[in-house]
Formats: sequence, C-alpha cells, structure tokens
Amino acid sequence: MTASSIQTIADIRTAMAEGLTAVDICAQYLERIAAHDGPIHAFTHVAKEQALERAESIDRRGAEDPDLPLAGVPVAVKDNICTRGLPTTASSRILEGFVAPYDATVIDRLTKAGAVVIGKTNCDEFAMGSTTEHSVSGPTHNPWDLERVPGGSSGGSAAAVAARLSPIAVGSDTGGSIRQPAAFCGIVGLKPTYGRVSRYGLLAFASSLDQIGPFALTVSDAATLLQAIAGQDSCDATSAVEAVPAFDAALREPVPNPTIGVPWQILEDGVDPDVHTAFSAAIDVLRGQGAKIVDVPLPHAGYAVPTYYVVAPAEASSNLARYDGVRYAYRAPVDAAGADLTSMYDRTRDTGFGDEVKRRIMLGTYTLSAGYYDAYYLKAQQVRTLIRRDYDTAFERVDAIAMPTTPTPAFGLGERSDDPLQLYMGDVFTASANLTGLPAISLPCGYGASGLPVGLQLTGRAFDEETLLRLGAGYERDAPWWRDTPPAAAIRG
Repeated sequence: MTASSIQTIADIRTAMAEGLTAVDICAQYLERIAAHDGPIHAFTHVAKEQALERAESIDRRGAEDPDLPLAGVPVAVKDNICTRGLPTTASSRILEGFVAPYDATVIDRLTKAGAVVIGKTNCDEFAMGSTTEHSVSGPTHNPWDLERVPGGSSGGSAAAVAARLSPIAVGSDTGGSIRQPAAFCGIVGLKPTYGRVSRYGLLAFASSLDQIGPFALTVSDAATLLQAIAGQDSCDATSAVEAVPAFDAALREPVPNPTIGVPWQILEDGVDPDVHTAFSAAIDVLRGQGAKIVDVPLPHAGYAVPTYYVVAPAEASSNLARYDGVRYAYRAPVDAAGADLTSMYDRTRDTGFGDEVKRRIMLGTYTLSAGYYDAYYLKAQQVRTLIRRDYDTAFERVDAIAMPTTPTPAFGLGERSDDPLQLYMGDVFTASANLTGLPAISLPCGYGASGLPVGLQLTGRAFDEETLLRLGAGYERDAPWWRDTPPAAAIRG
C-alpha cells in the first residue's frame, strides 16, 4: 500500500498483513507530521523517539497477537491527558515544563492494546474554549481552511485526524469539546456516557461533565478505539460498572426500524442556512434507510448554555485551585521585598493562567460565594435535572435524537475573540449531553457553500453508545464524507 492509502485502522491492518511493520507505519505518520503540521499546528509535542521505540516493541511481539487490537496504530493524545515521560501542560503556562510521571488509564489501556502514542495535541488552555485559540503555544488552524478555527477545546486532536497526521486520537469533552471540533474538521467524534471511560489522569476542568472519547475518520475506527479505552477503573470512583459491549461486532447489524427524534422547534432560530440544509439532507438519508423521523419537544434545551456556564466554571474554580506555584511547574518570580506566600500565589496564578481561564475561575468563584450559591449554582443544578428529564421522556419513544452538532460551520481565527457570549452560544446543541451525562456522536454530513464541513449529532440513551455507532455506521455507508481530504492534507506517496 502507498503512504496516501493508509488512513484508517483497517488500512493499517491490511498494510501490516502485506508486510509493512509497525515501525514502517509509525515512520510514515511521523513524515506526514513533519511535512504538513507546520501551518496547522495540531501537535504541541511529537514523540518521535518514544513512538519508534514503541513500534519496535510491537514488531518484536508480533502484530498478529490477538491481544493487540490496535497493534502498530498511531494515536494522538490531547495535552490534558497524562502520558508518562511526555509533556502534559493542558496548553497552559502554569504547567510549563511539566512531564507526567504516570499514564492516565486511557493511555495504559491504549498501550496494552498495542497503540503507539505519536504525540500530544494542542488544545484550549485547560480545555476551556471552543476554538483552540486559547493555548500558550498559539492556535491550531483548520485543515479545511487555515484561516479558520478547528473548534475546541480538542482542536489539535481533531485537526490531526482530519489532516491524516494520525489515524485516531483521543480528546476530552466537557461541553462539546470532542463533537464540535469533529464537526468543524469533518471527522467522527464521540462523547461516551459519563463514567463509560475512566477520567483518571485527565487534568480536570469540570469533574461532573468531563469525559474522554475518540476521534476517527470512520465510525468503525471510533468503535475500535472506544472498545480499547472503555470500562470500569478502580482509580476513578465515577467510572461505571456497566459491561462494555462488543462495539465492533455491533456494527455488523443495523438498528431495526429505528425511530429518530428531531427537536425542530429549537432549530428555527440561530442556525446557519448551510448547516440547516446539510442537516436536513442527512435526515433524508436516515429516512431513506428506513428510520422513522418524529418531532420531539425538549422544552428546557434553551437553558442548556446558561446552565452549563454556571456549573462548569464553578467546578473549574475548585479544580484549578491546586495550581498555586508550590508543588510543580510554573512559579512566578517574586521580589525579595514582597516575598510572602500570598503574593507568590497571586502572581503565579495571574501570570500563569490565560484570560479565558481567569474569566471562568472568577465566574465560578462568584457563583459559589456566600449569598449567590442558591441563586446560581443550586438553581443551575435544578435546571440540569429538568433537562435530563426532557431527554428521558423523549427516549420513551425514540432511539436517538438528532440535531446539528454546531449552529455554524467553522468561523475565522480571531473572529469571536472579543465576544465571549457569541462564542459560548456555539455550545447550544452540545452542552446538554454533558449536563445529562448522555452519549453523543458527531458525524460529517456534508459541506456549506464555503466548502466547510458540517456535523450531524446523534444523542442516545445512557450507556447505549452501541445504538449511536450502529446508526452512525449505517449513515456513513450512504454518506461517506470522511473520504474527502482537506486541502492542508495533500498527502503524496
């Protein structure tokens, strides 16, 4: 197989069966990164030596080992997931120079499955953002248009997969941070059910919302990656005891006579015409495959964004209190005349955190403060319960709920930097899945007039990723948008 034809896990398995080694595969992807990542900036660290050493160990063991379902498959890892021996900075100055002394559970499981960690990917600082512009190392650019954002906060992981710099990647999703960049970059992104994947080793943003999940070009690859990382973990008390289905095997059979709900009323305002057109066409494909499409009311969906932007900053203000300049990484210099502990804390956090992180810490601290807790945080948690009840009611008669992943295609770099409210409203269709803990997948479903990708989001019942993957695989067979290669990924070979 030529370098340009190796893009998916299936391609890698075929190539290795035909004689290529894990080292050959790793070297090809390292070459792609060297040739194409400069203007994209998907990676903050390329683990060349470690990756090649790991690939050599796979070759010594034998890629045909049935215990290695990801044998020789490169994987890119978001820079807020601890990876032993590699920088793990959450793209923040306050963790400048920090090298993780241990592997997150997902990294341990990927390693045991035979995957090769090829590098760490750029993200919004501490996963707080929707553009991957809020990074101490600078923004990531969308492979479809280098003047546009790739989405966030997992924009580096999404861009790496879209540009064919890595066949798969892992990211984290707190309010849409896997699905939104997947939509902007024209690939598959899945947020599993809360608790399906261990969060041990994930640098916490909002602990009741965060979830690690896969990026891939195809639904099948997303299923294979999820299979490898899912399951209960004794290191994470919030990981679930539910058994992990055989996701790969489930894809072989379609969902019989599925019913898909669409909340048409909330799509009436604020949705870009190109997005609405592509979404409607995707619904027609599903209908043509035998799905019954019904209207479902989600009466509290309009409160998802304000609820999220109370709950998430509140939890962030607590989680980020640990970064104080005392135990590790960055510490601001303090003049000898004013060298007291409090001033060191203040200067470290002021110069170590970026503007967006400081904005959210202040919002969260305010909503948790005396006199405001009941009015804001407690009220938000009550509305969160109402949003979950809306979904529970809808799932009494549908198998999945379909919406656009985002209200617009990717917008220009810097276009919304001065308007945080407009930026936050981009989470209108994604935040509910985090507030409710439900699984949701974004699938590429076409393009707008500008040639930018549009995403279709399917949300399912708790711990029913199986149905989402089966529906997604069925849709993908008739709408294989993933085969299109973005301009910034013109691979030759």
